Amino acid sequence: MTFNKGSLILVDYTAKVKDTEEVFDTTIEEDAKKHSIHEENFKYQPKLVSIGEVSYPVLKGLDEALAKTAVGDKLTIEVTPDKAFGERDSGKVRMIPIRKLGEDAEKVSVGDSIEIDNKRGIIRFIGSGRVQVDYNHRYAGKTILFYVNVIKSLDTPNDKVDSILKNRLPVEDAKIAFDLKDKEASITVPEEILRADGLQIMKHFIQLDVFKFVPTLQKVSFVETHLNKQTQEKKPETKEKTTEEKTA
Repeated sequence: MTFNKGSLILVDYTAKVKDTEEVFDTTIEEDAKKHSIHEENFKYQPKLVSIGEVSYPVLKGLDEALAKTAVGDKLTIEVTPDKAFGERDSGKVRMIPIRKLGEDAEKVSVGDSIEIDNKRGIIRFIGSGRVQVDYNHRYAGKTILFYVNVIKSLDTPNDKVDSILKNRLPVEDAKIAFDLKDKEASITVPEEILRADGLQIMKHFIQLDVFKFVPTLQKVSFVETHLNKQTQEKKPETKEKTTEEKTA
């Protein structure tokens, strides 16, 4: 079975540069630790992919290959530069005066990623009062290998909403709760992110995704519960009098 455009699937993968063997991305925490690319605050979990869509995209070459797979497939997918991070463009390599870096001029070194004039680039050379900045993507011109495990096809409304919330909410999976009834989704906002920056944006994209991938739903409600912390404080315990104390 292959996947149609718009299908939602879950995949695990580890990606590396073919000619250098550099592993630079993975959904698997053990692989991240093994290859020294582990990030403490990153939520390692199977990647949610929307085949042929921009909602949950992957590289074009990977997307095209995944469309021809089936649940349970474990395979290596080779993605050439034209369908990965693009070919290298020599016109995107510039020499600029090092003074343009301001206070950072004495802190940077070759290989660092910096932002100049609202564009991010990689320093390739420093010398003679100048710095060479490469504005190509770090992996432009590289063929990428993906070691992929197609885990699940999300076919039911419950599976789709569950995976959307796991992808959009920066909390442990156990703290995600929702209820689907008739044509309405009721989503509980975890207490720990009630005052988080960007919560309204999270809610905005969640409802967009839910309506797009579960079109039978007509209403999405977000439930926020705020507790009075003062009344929740533990009251001092009172000692129960014994029979002797009561009759004394």
